[in-house]
Amino acid sequence: MKTLWISAGEISGDLQGGSLLSALREFAPESRLRVVGMGGDSLARAGQENLLRVEELSVMGLVEVLSALPRIFGLLRRIRREMERIRPDAVLLIDAPDFNFRVAKIASRLGIPVYYFIPPKVWAWRTGRVNFLREHVRRVFSILPFEVPFYRKHGMDVTYVGNPLVDLVDYESIRAIQPEAGRIGLMPGSRRKEVESLLPSFAACAQKLVQKHPHLKFHCIRSSNFSEEYLRSLWNCDVPLVMEDNADRYRFMRTCQCIMAASGTATLETGLAGVPTLVAYKVSPLSYWVGTHVLKVKWISLTNLILDRTCFPEHIQHEADPDPLFRRMDEWLSDPAIFERMHRDLDQLRDLCGQPGSARRAAQALWTELN
Repeated sequence: MKTLWISAGEISGDLQGGSLLSALREFAPESRLRVVGMGGDSLARAGQENLLRVEELSVMGLVEVLSALPRIFGLLRRIRREMERIRPDAVLLIDAPDFNFRVAKIASRLGIPVYYFIPPKVWAWRTGRVNFLREHVRRVFSILPFEVPFYRKHGMDVTYVGNPLVDLVDYESIRAIQPEAGRIGLMPGSRRKEVESLLPSFAACAQKLVQKHPHLKFHCIRSSNFSEEYLRSLWNCDVPLVMEDNADRYRFMRTCQCIMAASGTATLETGLAGVPTLVAYKVSPLSYWVGTHVLKVKWISLTNLILDRTCFPEHIQHEADPDPLFRRMDEWLSDPAIFERMHRDLDQLRDLCGQPGSARRAAQALWTELN
């Protein structure tokens, strides 16, 4: 029996890792492959033994990471001890490079082959990190077509498997669902600092919007790592807020006229589901200053990056305050033609992201490597 360690450092990585592991079982039943590591509910349901929980690592931005360093180093020590004890045959990293690079170094020093699914966006910033990947990672499983020539240019083995969100969203199963006029979805993020910076802004924006558009209803798609009580404590207005479970998120997304979402994987999910989305992002002033000086891309939303143009407007830092959010949403709600243009863009996005089956392709490529 072989043992695989999967390290998912974020909720989104756990979701996509769970899909990959479920597909992997087609090639490697539990009698042939034991899977352990760091994950959340999705990987656990797919059969991973979570020695560490992904919720233990929920930080964003430079300042926030610095304050969490003692906890992060504690997690890394635990990972080293467990890897030394178990001696897995391979380690699969999923996204979360700030954390997973350290996991890669631990595994590499122990002589354990390392693979990367959903590799870091080194083409966007800190390009020098590709040298670390070349040294410590045996093969990259890429989910974005424009990543492949970049990694090959830098001498790395890379396999393009397609985007796993195409499978997770499963547009054909939800395309017939029509949006309900006035239903606004909210996706404030899966990290605590993210939610605490954005949800109060969304609430203040909602307060202003209902004064002009009283028919609006606001629904929060709750990340599984946050309680309803915690999220409601940040909704500091008297506009009713309906909580929606994470379980059937894509069907619910389709019922929304539009969504306000934290920048991240969620904005590609909403794009593939065909839902117009306002992208918001806030970090500490220092983290923002650093970002403006090192980013090498025009956009932060994957939807915009894949389309190579602005489809989803991006409200970053002070533009994610209530007044700018209100002006954007008011413009959308007053001009249906804006939604129609976005829907046409999102049809093209689905074409660019390719056919379903990426999880199976990634699983098959990984199992080939393990054997």
